[in-house]
Amino acid sequence: MFRVLVVQALVGLAAAAACGVFFGLVAGYSALLGGLIAWLANLYFAHKAFRYFGARSVKAVVQSLWSGEMGKLILTAALFALVFVGVQPLELLALFGGYLLVLGTGASALLLMRNNPKH
Repeated sequence: MFRVLVVQALVGLAAAAACGVFFGLVAGYSALLGGLIAWLANLYFAHKAFRYFGARSVKAVVQSLWSGEMGKLILTAALFALVFVGVQPLELLALFGGYLLVLGTGASALLLMRNNPKH
């Protein structure tokens, strides 16, 4: 999971830099904020969900996954609300583009790692 978070961070930074270069400063920091929202929510989920391992703690594993996912959704909504209220000007397309790109990177990386027996 740590590798996925690193890849997500790098993709978010690259997307922010590309938006900043091609579409201006507002698009750049908007994309960065969108990527940070997705990355921070996934970081929270990873922290909560992967605390317990082993067959003896099945109930704790399931509860950790559930609370991690619920916390991730709540954190995502709260961070979007903070950005909408606190950041002006804001480029919405870049914000959601950065968010979706980092979110998609995490999903893609997990699928690629699952199909690669070395990971």
